[in-house]
Amino acid sequence: MRIAIVNDVRAACEALRRVVSSLAGHTVAWIAADGVEAIAMAKRDRPDLILMDLIMPHVDGVQATRQIMATSPCAILVVTATVSGNISLVYDAMGFGALDAVDTPVLGPTGELTGAAALVEKISTVAKLLGASTDARRPTLSNDVSAAPRLLVVGASTGGPKAFADLLLPLPRDCHVAVVVVQHVDVAFSQGLATWLGERTGRTVRVAEQGERPQADTVLLAGTNDHLVLSKHGTLEYREEPREIFFRPSVDVFFESVADHWTQAGIALLLTGMGRDGGKGMLRLRNAGWHTIAQDEATSVVWGMPKAAIELGGACQVLPIEQMPRAILSHLTGG
Repeated sequence: MRIAIVNDVRAACEALRRVVSSLAGHTVAWIAADGVEAIAMAKRDRPDLILMDLIMPHVDGVQATRQIMATSPCAILVVTATVSGNISLVYDAMGFGALDAVDTPVLGPTGELTGAAALVEKISTVAKLLGASTDARRPTLSNDVSAAPRLLVVGASTGGPKAFADLLLPLPRDCHVAVVVVQHVDVAFSQGLATWLGERTGRTVRVAEQGERPQADTVLLAGTNDHLVLSKHGTLEYREEPREIFFRPSVDVFFESVADHWTQAGIALLLTGMGRDGGKGMLRLRNAGWHTIAQDEATSVVWGMPKAAIELGGACQVLPIEQMPRAILSHLTGG
């Protein structure tokens, strides 16, 4: 991959340059000193991946991410001095399309580099995301689920947090629907994302716990780096298998388990995201009688996942994000 670096600290730029240069198959595309320069350079020479700092003069990393994803969309990884110290900005950047976040490696006074392993792992994950497809498993059919609430399942990746918040805000808080969300996000950010979504929407949003059941008027968020699945007993479980799928958690794996083990057809949404995860699972849900909605290209930060579902014939409807709440309510009320 051609990787760009955006950072106003010279030592940080050098540390990032050394990491990228040390990785086989990856090269430094260009280096920008602030958000303004990054926006302009991305328009002239769009890289495969941008390592984006958050705190910069003139235009910060959040706004730079927003503008680049609007004009020259590409993969963006937030690389900042302290992720935990800038968590609100991290979620804002992810809302505009950043894929993930990691602390900046530190270049010591004698030239030693520390903290690079986490960045290397994130770059490797992005490389797989840009170049691979998924193949979800096929669980055994079972109808062992007793009386349960209506279920709304959501899959998302790049730009998903903001899209989901925009979707949830207009919906009545007492529509008696259980919501389960699989968002591509590292386990380190899942609890913070749940808190952020709860604050943005005024709803009960929690990380799903092993063995619990979807609950009416509660939003449960996949919360580990294992796959979230619905078991034959109607409970949510975390499982390592299938190990070969690098999207963790995988929307396909979750959607297919729901198709097999939830007896009452519900509503499935596939929102903005890079790659094709969720397309096969959405088709399974549609074939099982679910009402399936894919986000349209115009309102998606990256139109990869919804497009995959549409191409496979898995979407009953294709809608902009602002029209989804009305469609959900119409389907729930039979309108």
